[in-house]
Amino acid sequence: MGGMDTATPQLAVTVAITRRADPSRNAEMLAWVRAGTTLAEDFPGFLGVGWVRPVLGSTEWHMLYRFADATALHAWEESPQRQWWLSSAQGMVEHTRTERRTGIEGWFDPPREHEIDDLTPVPPGPPPRWKQAVTIWLGFFPLSLLATVTLGHLVAGQNAVVRTLATTLCLTPLMTYLVLPRVTRALQWWLHGQPPPWRRLKK
Repeated sequence: MGGMDTATPQLAVTVAITRRADPSRNAEMLAWVRAGTTLAEDFPGFLGVGWVRPVLGSTEWHMLYRFADATALHAWEESPQRQWWLSSAQGMVEHTRTERRTGIEGWFDPPREHEIDDLTPVPPGPPPRWKQAVTIWLGFFPLSLLATVTLGHLVAGQNAVVRTLATTLCLTPLMTYLVLPRVTRALQWWLHGQPPPWRRLKK
């Protein structure tokens, strides 16, 4: 049973945390968050972090960080570095809510670190569902076409269940770990309503 567990693919984990702090301690809070980011960056599997305040003067800070898998996340969350970082904010920060997401959901979150303070407009939320659907289709269509051309003759004599099982067993890991991350990375500007990269380079 132990061998089966180690062979199971692990999905990237995105953790969203809401914390509350006194607005008058904004500078201290920013310094504390950046210190935590610096510590987390040194851990294997770290993929990105971000934070935002909903409105000017809000007591709430919404923080998000992502690790490559549950093992990498556990190493960070149980580390002495993180324990020291959390203890350094006692009396200043109140932890209120935690949400974890795995798999395909997290790919539509901005992958890089972004810092947002009181003078910066709040960024848009997750992209519309139709944009997510289009992005998945853009990755799935060529992959499915390739599978039809390369695997079609190998399973042509099998019944529909066997053909579908063989195809999905091949396509699902390729879609999750190879194709979809690349497509979403390339289309981040479109997913979040930003100008295309070539227009930004001209400015």
